[in-house]
Amino acid sequence: MECPNCRAENKEDSHFCRNCATPLGKARPDPASLTKTLVTPLPVISKDSLIAGKYRILEEIGQGGMGIVYKAEDLKLKRCVALKFLPPHLMDSPELKERFLIEAQAAAALSHPNICVIHEIGESEERPYIAMEYVEGETLRERVRKGPLEQEEALNIAAQVAAGLGEAHHKGIVHRDIKSANIMVTNKGQAKVMDFGLAKLQGGSSLTRSQTTLGTVAYMSPEQARGGDLDHRTDIWSLGVVLYEMLAGKLPFRGDHDQAVIHSILHEEPESLKKALPDAAPELEQIVGQALAKKPADRYQTMEELLGDLEAVAEGLKPLKARPKPAVRKILGIRTAYVYTTLTIVLALLLGLNVGGLRNRLLGRAATAPAIRLAVLPFENLSGDPEQEYFSDGMTQEMIAQLGRLHPETLSVIARSSVMRYKKTNTPIDQIGRELDVGYVLEGSAQREGTRVRIQAELIRVKGQSQVWADSLEREMSGVLALQNEVSKRIASALALKLLPAEQARLANAPTVNPEAYDACLRGYHSYIFMTKADLDTAEKYFQLALAKDPNYALAYAGLSLVWACRQQIGYVPPAEAGPKAMEAAQKAVALDGSSAEAHYALADIMTWTTWNLKDADGEWKRSVELNPNYADSLAAYSHYLMIMGRPEEAMRQIERAVKLDPYNVMVLTFYAVDLYMARRYDEAVVQALKAQELQPGSPIAMMALFFSYAAKGMEKETLAVVREYIKIYGIADLDTALDRGFKQGGFQGAMKTLAEKLVTPANQGLVLPLDVSQYFLIAGDKKNGLEWIERAYEMHDPSTPYLRFPIYDSIRSEPRFQALLRRMGLQGNEKK
Repeated sequence: MECPNCRAENKEDSHFCRNCATPLGKARPDPASLTKTLVTPLPVISKDSLIAGKYRILEEIGQGGMGIVYKAEDLKLKRCVALKFLPPHLMDSPELKERFLIEAQAAAALSHPNICVIHEIGESEERPYIAMEYVEGETLRERVRKGPLEQEEALNIAAQVAAGLGEAHHKGIVHRDIKSANIMVTNKGQAKVMDFGLAKLQGGSSLTRSQTTLGTVAYMSPEQARGGDLDHRTDIWSLGVVLYEMLAGKLPFRGDHDQAVIHSILHEEPESLKKALPDAAPELEQIVGQALAKKPADRYQTMEELLGDLEAVAEGLKPLKARPKPAVRKILGIRTAYVYTTLTIVLALLLGLNVGGLRNRLLGRAATAPAIRLAVLPFENLSGDPEQEYFSDGMTQEMIAQLGRLHPETLSVIARSSVMRYKKTNTPIDQIGRELDVGYVLEGSAQREGTRVRIQAELIRVKGQSQVWADSLEREMSGVLALQNEVSKRIASALALKLLPAEQARLANAPTVNPEAYDACLRGYHSYIFMTKADLDTAEKYFQLALAKDPNYALAYAGLSLVWACRQQIGYVPPAEAGPKAMEAAQKAVALDGSSAEAHYALADIMTWTTWNLKDADGEWKRSVELNPNYADSLAAYSHYLMIMGRPEEAMRQIERAVKLDPYNVMVLTFYAVDLYMARRYDEAVVQALKAQELQPGSPIAMMALFFSYAAKGMEKETLAVVREYIKIYGIADLDTALDRGFKQGGFQGAMKTLAEKLVTPANQGLVLPLDVSQYFLIAGDKKNGLEWIERAYEMHDPSTPYLRFPIYDSIRSEPRFQALLRRMGLQGNEKK
């Protein structure tokens, strides 16, 4: 296609001339219209109008080419929302209606703190609307109109937007209309990407059939201005424009009309950022320059690359991906580019031929980042009040959890149970390093005074016991999560960890908490870990108190689920009562916070041992471990799931990592013992169970593991001794007497059978789990009653029923009734011997 102005040749489907930017083709829309909002306000919905029977209009808050937005009150949920409607004069366009719904579908598919939340898509009086999060604050455009932003603020906002768009790109969504007017900044500095009205989903229908160039001209990428095919790199360009705008206080490409702006985008370089902002760091020029490269292949290739360089400059480091524009230089009269190319070819040949062992030497020197093992020692309680121990212990656990989610490929964080043994001791740092096999320890203190909380922390390298970093930070209690995130970020920096975009975004966007709810939740988890009946009752009360203060507190729901699951598993409460309550709480936790490893762990636990939804549980286990690869409890429980499903090699990898992270955790060691028992490695199982028993004498779960392992080894005397201790948890009189009577009548097997018969009545009353009864019968050699009580366990929904791969069931494994039970449980084919 020939340009009517300069006669340059262009592709047939071009929208603008590649040389002079003149609009091409007939019936092209005036490009100036592409930047205008609605010319005449259209107040089509009056104040106090009721929409869809639940939204009351409060006021109009904005108009744009793709819709009118109102602030409204959600009468059912008692919250403010933003309602966006398609403007009346566009109602008759099926394509625009489709695009409007595409916006909602695109944004609703995303869940990220830097993307506006979509609550609902609906229709009122045949007009589609989107109900979305109402964000209080100002647009970035309004903010820039007041003057250029400080470099630190601009970098922070750009990093948040990059993190949000990175998430969208991973979901196959390109925004295509990134501009300062589409970015909201809250009073707390949180950036939110708005308006996915031009969003394109990969594989979705094209919305450019009419050849209309979409987007706002000043922020368009060259390929967008030409009407070419777009991918995620067009958003990288637009964000580069926004970053320039924030720093310089003006746009990089300007003109008296849109045609002039398009020409500038296609053929001109923006004014040097250094000239517009003399104090700008040189690295910023590199970042903006690479984001605004004319060719997509020369830009950053992903938002993660851009985000990484923004973070590097923010921390005073050199960008990793941005490339300064090279000057033309010569060596011996030859352009350096040619010299370097020749040297590269020669070096490649030397490496390929391995001349002089060069390749071996070079590859031998290349190494991945060394693994770092860190222990967070128990935070000291500086309040002087013993009643505040829960708070310092809670801060210890929170820091372990926060750090455990950072850079799991490099950083391993020892779990709570293994570090608490050093509480109020003077154990030397080097000894702790040896015992826990760590290279670094974090010491600290936590103190709450009224509404303020202060954390003092010191990072110490074990070797030489040298201080790496230390600081004291203080905030309002409502900002305690941001305080923990700040400590985590500084520790990551001190350890030279290169954080991923998602990690950076999470650390930068900690939500505020209700102080009373947070405090109650800490107390709840402090009580839960002891797992006695009384402690679980106390934990439940605190979790309920937390929810009374904040009904949307996901962590409290997760804790409540774990309480009921624990009651069920130990046998304190019948499964029929505990199971539904545990499931309801777990589902609420995940619904409220899908990024919580604890919430997914609780749900996976219930799906495995309560609802027996074994197939779908795998996804929840994986998600929990994904969210926090250093979460030892989840790793250990996941290993049991894998054993149940007949995947022993995977199971052992998970439990061995859990043991490395938490080597002094009774539960983790017991889970390891049971995994070994299920793998028929009985001697090793006994060793691990005895370790757990030594750490916590009388531990019911450790005794259970010893009972199974001793019985499998035929160690009758030791089995009987463990059973004698274990049956105390039933709280039933005369069990000892029954054991003695049975032993006199029939030796070891007689003792086991008499015990089983003694437990039949309380089991029928729901006071003893039916699988316990079946196991005593089977050890006694009574297969008939053993099988009958396994079937009863299935009917009564005994939470241990998924463990049908236990070797104790080998004697009846080939029985048709047992095989039928395996089929009903979805375990047939996994019953390897």
